[in-house]
Amino acid sequence: MKRLEGRVALVTGAMRGIGLGIAERYIQEGARVVLSDLSASTADEAAALVSKLGANASYLQLDVAQESSWQAAEKSLRATHGRLDILVNNAGIDCTGAIESMEYSAWRRIMSINCDGVFLGTKTFTALMAESGKSTRWGSSIINISSIMGMVGFVEASPYNASKGAVRLFTKSVALEYAKKRTPIRVNSIHPGFVKTPLMDIGMQKFVDRGLAEKPQDLFDAIAAQTPIGRLAEPSEIAGVAYFLASDDSSYCTGAEFVVDGGWTAQ
Repeated sequence: MKRLEGRVALVTGAMRGIGLGIAERYIQEGARVVLSDLSASTADEAAALVSKLGANASYLQLDVAQESSWQAAEKSLRATHGRLDILVNNAGIDCTGAIESMEYSAWRRIMSINCDGVFLGTKTFTALMAESGKSTRWGSSIINISSIMGMVGFVEASPYNASKGAVRLFTKSVALEYAKKRTPIRVNSIHPGFVKTPLMDIGMQKFVDRGLAEKPQDLFDAIAAQTPIGRLAEPSEIAGVAYFLASDDSSYCTGAEFVVDGGWTAQ
């Protein structure tokens, strides 16, 4: 039995990495999934991905930092699907460097995507998800992708730490707000550790460019060695938790944080 049959999901930042892994899992479980991203490399790339994923997949261009873009997405989903059961606020970027050399524009950019995007998505889709939640026994589900860096510090990553910490507490606050009002939407956050994604590849290359390592693989090896489980995560391992939070199995979970880090923060 496909546990998400009949439900509609919107996943931001879904063209690659964790977002794509979540979209793939939801489709496997029977959901209709709208994959969104700021832009695919080409229209052909988006079309090819949707074709590969099958009839339950569609693509929607979305700039998570722009309220007008979210409003257009809400109108599109109402017209196309008439409901939204699952919202995964996954889109994000990184920002590394010493605080004294950090440009304010870089700080503002990461906050606009990592924080504003989560706020705008939640705000814009509250009404539609509440409507949809009334027809599902345990309501709709918002899943915010934070990070273990929203829980512990990391050298030369202060803007990213701050943005993911904001997502962590925003999640709890909104979860309580919905619960107190009996709005049928659950809200939880996932805190991945180090995951094999294109974003991490870019981040490690930035450290290499600053002379902190000879090559990215040296950094990957060092991180794996410091992780109790001894390796980095695959996107599918984060997707498994995102599936749980989208399903009825998580019916009593709201305002919670789910750490998926191979033991990193247990040390």
